Amino acid sequence: MIKRALWQGLIAGTAGGVVMTLGEKLEQALTRRPDSHVPARVLQRLAGLPEHPGKQPLPVNWTMHFGQAALLGVVRSLMAQSGLRGPLASAKFTVVRLTNDQILENATGVGAPPSTWPRKELVVDVLHKAVYAFATGAVADALAARNGPGPGQRHAALRPGRHADVGPLPRREAYGR
Repeated sequence: MIKRALWQGLIAGTAGGVVMTLGEKLEQALTRRPDSHVPARVLQRLAGLPEHPGKQPLPVNWTMHFGQAALLGVVRSLMAQSGLRGPLASAKFTVVRLTNDQILENATGVGAPPSTWPRKELVVDVLHKAVYAFATGAVADALAARNGPGPGQRHAALRPGRHADVGPLPRREAYGR
């Protein structure tokens, strides 16, 4: 399961990063909001690289932006492989993505706690991270579904009163219960 979650998560996270970036570019075209250089600044501080005033180098920005998206996709893939799938799992994963960003940004001194942000900026950030989480989740869930139900889904199917949330399963004896 771990090997599958790794490669499928990298694919799902990268796909989610691409969808989020396209959404950001569309939003920026409409709102005229400038590009964020926070990812580059975070990576520069984490890696001990020299920082640049103003605009940051695009390759550094994208390395952090897409690298973080790909790596966090592994977490969502682990969720899907375990049987945590669908919109509710993606909503939970949105919080994981936001938390990851805030830990890195605040620990490096590049960002400030969201409670201090202007509300409009906060809404835009949460929206983009939700787009990432749901796009990543859709890909991770589709890839995991190829392997059948996850352990959690199989367990739910065996327990009276629980919703299996999966298609037909083999007989109970196949799972030793």
